[in-house]
Amino acid sequence: MPVAVDGSQAKFAEYAHPERLVSTAWLAEHLEDPGLVVVESDEDVLLYETGHIPGAVKVDWHLDLNDPVVRDYVGGAAFARLMGAKGISRDSTIVVYGDKSNWWAAYALWVFRLFGHEDVRLLDGGRDKWIAEDRPLTTDHPTPTPVDYPVVERDDSGIRAFKEDVLAHIGKPLIDIRSPQEYTGERLHMPDYPEEGALRGGHIPTARNVPWARSVCEDGSFRPRAELEAIYGSDGVGLRPEDEVVTYCRIGERSSHTWFVLTYLLGYDAVRNYDGSWTEWGNAVRVPIVAGPEPGMAAVPA
Repeated sequence: MPVAVDGSQAKFAEYAHPERLVSTAWLAEHLEDPGLVVVESDEDVLLYETGHIPGAVKVDWHLDLNDPVVRDYVGGAAFARLMGAKGISRDSTIVVYGDKSNWWAAYALWVFRLFGHEDVRLLDGGRDKWIAEDRPLTTDHPTPTPVDYPVVERDDSGIRAFKEDVLAHIGKPLIDIRSPQEYTGERLHMPDYPEEGALRGGHIPTARNVPWARSVCEDGSFRPRAELEAIYGSDGVGLRPEDEVVTYCRIGERSSHTWFVLTYLLGYDAVRNYDGSWTEWGNAVRVPIVAGPEPGMAAVPA
């Protein structure tokens, strides 16, 4: 049975899908609820060991969710083993949180949705907000009771885009959520990170730049719906709820964050995340790029 939705926040009620978020206060009160599993997924994969929310299990975005041989996500059998080992059943309510304002938590949530896990939510503000509020942490590792999780094959058709899809999508709503320096081509990686990962700098032709951080407040929680609509809607970048939208970044984690905003907070029905992102596009042979601050136009090679 799903755990009750967090109805304590007036801000959540304004979102298209308030059931996809929980507050820190709500989680603190429901940590012992039957059927609830809390998952931490961070960029810094060692962070969990320094202290995590009591009872939370760790999902390593690189080792647990990615296939070690093929550049792709794990298949249905491996995902079922992962979920079962973490004590997650098909009808469990999962609350995911992490560092970096939930970059990798949003990524994990997006991957869980590829496998059709229905009740998966984000902790608004993530790990940093929980700590800033002086809520409890522990270094004790939980010992979840293994459960059976069905083998469900991943469905990439609805919310995932591949390079060929993006080539066909040029000229349609395409959101580059990286930093302005990455968008223009000044940098190949986000500020404060090593310059690596792509041979070329710039962006996909016609993409608009809306850095992911515009969607969050100083404490890492999401902005109210009216502020998000001002960023992404007619007064901002001009998206409409009926648009087909593709988001991308460097490897798909920051763009998962914006995918979450557009899909669950603003209610856009056709948003796909291009997880190959600039690491693939910037290195790919015979695909066009644009350098500089303008979206630009480019013909797709025959």
